[in-house]
Amino acid sequence: MNDTEPVNLAKALASFDDVYSPRIVARMNDYDVRVAHTRGEHVWHVHEDTDEFFLVLDGRFDVALRDSDGTEHTVRLHKGDTFVVPKGTEHKPSSPGASILMFEPTGTPTTGDRHEGELPAHVDSTTGHEL
Repeated sequence: MNDTEPVNLAKALASFDDVYSPRIVARMNDYDVRVAHTRGEHVWHVHEDTDEFFLVLDGRFDVALRDSDGTEHTVRLHKGDTFVVPKGTEHKPSSPGASILMFEPTGTPTTGDRHEGELPAHVDSTTGHEL
């Protein structure tokens, strides 16, 4: 990653097709700025020690949340919407198709500290890939 040149998000997103396989477009302090394509279901997972920030760049992105009593509700996000999943909150992204930007501490796995069930083939358990 060249820290002296700007990164165009449209070009970054056009450089790969994989879904739920984020690319790191910038680093700031101890955080990665990642972009990803989303389509289909992710897995229920939790980040015990960090919040997770989402910005929808295009399309629709849904985040199902599970309260400690097991109650579930879904937050529906559209282009330009932001949402923060609080640390320790079980959540499951899904999407009919979207592009998103995320802020996460460097080294944060996309499938959290723990997740439910087997990972589908289209979900990449990663801490982000270089562009």
